[in-house]
Amino acid sequence: MWNEPYLETCCRSALHRLTLVGRPGRPDGLKDGPCLARLRGMGLAQQRADGRYELTEAGTARHAREVLKRSA
Repeated sequence: MWNEPYLETCCRSALHRLTLVGRPGRPDGLKDGPCLARLRGMGLAQQRADGRYELTEAGTARHAREVLKRSA
């Protein structure tokens, strides 16, 4: 049974960009800011003290399942 909130295409893209940027993180204030905030609210991303976003463990697992189509 599917019990995870749906990720819009733009939010899946933002999730993927978080994996691509890696350790430096994504800065706040970009066009995907609303998606990054939504991902943070879902526990898939977190905002660091410097204001940049990075993936959480849950975000990494969701990316593997939904974007890469791998079992996590």
